[in-house]
Amino acid sequence: MRRYGKHTDEDDVRVRPNRKGNRPRTHLRPKHEDASEGMVLTVDRGRLHVLIEGRTIIAMKARELGRKGVVVGDRVAVVGDLSGAKDTLARVVRVEARSSVLRRTADDDDPFERVVVANAEQLAIVTALADPEPRPRLIDRCLVAAFDAGLEPLLVLTKSDLAPADGLLETYRTLGVPFVVTNREELADGEAADRVRERLTDRITVFVGHSGVGKTTLVNALVPERKRATGRVNAVTGRGRHTTTSALALPLPDDKGWVIDTPGVRSFGLHHVDPTRVIHAFPDLEPGTDDCPRACSHDEPDCALDRWVADGHADPARLYSLRRLLATRERREGD
Repeated sequence: MRRYGKHTDEDDVRVRPNRKGNRPRTHLRPKHEDASEGMVLTVDRGRLHVLIEGRTIIAMKARELGRKGVVVGDRVAVVGDLSGAKDTLARVVRVEARSSVLRRTADDDDPFERVVVANAEQLAIVTALADPEPRPRLIDRCLVAAFDAGLEPLLVLTKSDLAPADGLLETYRTLGVPFVVTNREELADGEAADRVRERLTDRITVFVGHSGVGKTTLVNALVPERKRATGRVNAVTGRGRHTTTSALALPLPDDKGWVIDTPGVRSFGLHHVDPTRVIHAFPDLEPGTDDCPRACSHDEPDCALDRWVADGHADPARLYSLRRLLATRERREGD
């Protein structure tokens, strides 16, 4: 009879046979010190396209990574066949520490956050001035996501030949966000791409925007040798057909930076955003929060920022802008 409890001994322990031999299992993972480092360019149905020493190889995520996700922009360690030859497959065995992470949720009440890209330095928010009409609430949400991730925002306004940019730019004047205004004629002759490219030099920039605003058309102009499909805007609804189905990192000419094109978004959920991180993007206001009550929303009667502004430490318009951005977390994008 098998015995259990404190009187058991070695003979009472059932050992599961190892079909591949008697080598004991271990939780120690190999260090893969000979692995090569690369950058993830895109992820397609579980296949990772990784740039290593000037060539693109296809890899799978190693089982030892468990549920750890790998996204565009990640710096990874890769082993296996790195020739890039047809039908070869390598393995991603390590994801290096990320310098930044741009996240979004499907909606504000969705607790599951999605990492859009890793290691970007700048977020280019692309919006048309007409056809389709601009959506300031979506711009606000993208700005909050940029501030939360520690990315520098850039406004890229397209189709200025259809509507003026002054009104929209005035909304964001106090935030000091840099901007580029383009029209379709300038985009066709390359002038617009040159102006935008000046803002991207030697940086990794991720482009976001809803469908039909000309985001992918602009990316095609910036990186002409890597054309991506573009679609037309529906004349009735003003909505564009989604033409980018996965994020893709593309090198600027002469290796002077990277652009990451992303699928068009209809909403940008902010469930994951911590309001205390957004204040870091307002260095003129941040010192004034020292006397705020615990867990202050910065939009309540006891908020110390009102006194900080009243004492002349910051422009009242800056506080209004901060509160407008923070309020986007409480309202859905279409409200």
